[in-house]
Amino acid sequence: MISKLKKIIMVFLTLILVGGLAACAQQAPAPAPAPAAPADAPEAQAPADSAEPADDAGGFTVGYVINNFGDTFQNFIYEAMEAYARANGINVINADANESTATQLAEVENMIVLGVDALIVVPVDTSAMEPITRAAQEAGIPLVYVNRNPFAGMEDQMPAGVYYVGSQEIEAGIMQMEHIGPLLGGEGGVAILQGILSNEGAIMRTEGNQQIIAEQFPGIEILAMETANWQTDQAVNVVENWITAFGDQLNAVVSNNDDMAIGAIRALQMAGREDVLVMGIDGNPNALESIVAGELQGSVFQDAIGQGQGSMRLALNALQGVSQDSVLWVPFQLITEDNVADFM
Repeated sequence: MISKLKKIIMVFLTLILVGGLAACAQQAPAPAPAPAAPADAPEAQAPADSAEPADDAGGFTVGYVINNFGDTFQNFIYEAMEAYARANGINVINADANESTATQLAEVENMIVLGVDALIVVPVDTSAMEPITRAAQEAGIPLVYVNRNPFAGMEDQMPAGVYYVGSQEIEAGIMQMEHIGPLLGGEGGVAILQGILSNEGAIMRTEGNQQIIAEQFPGIEILAMETANWQTDQAVNVVENWITAFGDQLNAVVSNNDDMAIGAIRALQMAGREDVLVMGIDGNPNALESIVAGELQGSVFQDAIGQGQGSMRLALNALQGVSQDSVLWVPFQLITEDNVADFM
């Protein structure tokens, strides 16, 4: 009788509180379809001792707090996660942190009050996730971080019940420079468009670029590194300034993501510069089209489907008591004009 009453009260509270949460939570806008993995792409590697959720996995509610629904690639991850949840009968409540760490913590706390069974979070600032981790642990619910790693280099120290799904970011930067360095003949001036500087992806992708230049291409000079915060319009402004500042010394723009790479291409086209090489990361549909058109020299495929589905799978495994590793690595792949068709 007590159990039944508890369930009735919980439903009643959910109906009341979900209206309050809706004031700051948003339904994700419908993005373009996520780029498909090529037929020969390696699948996201599930933890060695994990298992797929059982057939009766339905009935759980998972809260998903995204950094920003205006982030193209994050939408792809979200859509993949939601499709996986829907196929398994899982209810998803989402909220948009709008790139605010304080808002993200507040949304997490709201969802805990709502009684979600697990949380999936895309960190706004990977260095500021300790309060969120603590809140989830105090509530006794599984927490999965996706795409941005608060435990980079410290994965063996992750608390029990906390997980991470993503890719080893430095590899993307390494792949970029190993591709574009030879296209430059091993010399020239390169500028690096960076994402939000508090994000592990921006830091490590740039580090990968720098590492390969130092080790393999001493004739390449880094002219500038500047953030455009993952955004196309900001990248246009940054690259316009670089064109003015460096002139013919600017031979390539290497971008931490595809959205900024597209902004670089727009700025270069407006300036009549067809001699500057540009490369991005993600493998977004607009980037793939740009590679086909000969505007973008390449990208690095980041598997949104693997990350999105993997985040929900780890959450469900944790809820069902399935033994699993704390980290699920999803590999990157180089995209060039030679294999771009495989990703479309």
